[in-house]
Amino acid sequence: MKALVIGGGIGGVTLALCLLEAGIEVSLFERNPAIVEIGAGIQLSPNAARVLEKLNLLEDIGRIAFQPLSLDMRLGHSGTRIFSIPIRERAASQFGAPYYHVHRADLMDALLGALQQRHDKALHLNKTLVSFSQDASGVKAKFDDGTEASGDILIGADGIHSVVRSQLQGETPARFTGNIAWRLVVPASPELKKLVPPSATIWVGPGRHAVTYYLRRGELINFVGVVERDDWQKESWTEPGEVQQLRSDYAGWAKPVTTLIAEAQSCHRWALFDRNPLESWSEGRVSLLGDACHPMLPFLAQGAAMCIEDAWVLSRKLKLDGNVPDLLAAYEAERKPRTSRAQLGSRRQMGLYHQRSLFSQLTTYGPMWLAAHLTPAYINSRQDWLYGHDVTANRS
Repeated sequence: MKALVIGGGIGGVTLALCLLEAGIEVSLFERNPAIVEIGAGIQLSPNAARVLEKLNLLEDIGRIAFQPLSLDMRLGHSGTRIFSIPIRERAASQFGAPYYHVHRADLMDALLGALQQRHDKALHLNKTLVSFSQDASGVKAKFDDGTEASGDILIGADGIHSVVRSQLQGETPARFTGNIAWRLVVPASPELKKLVPPSATIWVGPGRHAVTYYLRRGELINFVGVVERDDWQKESWTEPGEVQQLRSDYAGWAKPVTTLIAEAQSCHRWALFDRNPLESWSEGRVSLLGDACHPMLPFLAQGAAMCIEDAWVLSRKLKLDGNVPDLLAAYEAERKPRTSRAQLGSRRQMGLYHQRSLFSQLTTYGPMWLAAHLTPAYINSRQDWLYGHDVTANRS
């Protein structure tokens, strides 16, 4: 079997590695002349780490990652802690895999390095997909440089603006959430290390929230801030932002947040759009993976983890003998309930962090604070359905 994978991001490269591990020939096509990752952090929870361990990458990634002590929520203005969920030791003891914070560029370097070692001719750059066609015997991809590639299956791992998805289903509706997200990475200065907790911390406040965590063995700090605004609606990860506007959006917040932002020399921003789960991912010999089929808001920190899970499950299905369309349908049937739950769960989280009135803050965060003190096991277990899931268990 030969697979054509469109898109050289985290999902596409991970899929290529999973397919090779399963003994399946793969060609990976990326539209850019080089794969250059943006400066941003990723939370790799245990459910994703298990797949990377199966690919023999976890040890290398662990050497450049940061393991948070806990998952915390704090009030944005005062810094008061609402709850703290231990994760560093618990991830290993309960879930059997670590919880990592990793720089996107570091993760991509590890993935691409492994792909180069295992199949140095799998990656094809400067290949923009124009269209594809399929019949009972195979699938053919056509690129804008006039070249073509043939295979048994084609997988669109080409992100939220997927060309593959558009040809399968046409344009899919997206709803602007009324939120924009700021992002930046700064060096972890001695002053910041005294202020910013060694955890994945959500800072909540009226009409906005922020997330802080360390990267690259604690040498860097990642910041993501989400603010309710409707004056800018461009959905692009690489759009430059204005540092002064970012500082204004978080003026008066707790010192760890304002001091971190004060260190920023540049930042980026993107508008957050929400999409409903797709009714179908696959048609014949063609299917989708990651953001191409289940783009999700960032509020559960599961976007990368879900596409990594997809890659493993899809490769295991294709490793089985059987009719290709049936194998792709089985992949979709297994993955869609979980990814849809994550999509909708991320949507629900959005409103939780932005309580505006004192009353809504007390009635929302007060019970969380009380539960963290009286029934910590309940607070600690709320994300177990995410972190405890093991797509690598009981599979060939």
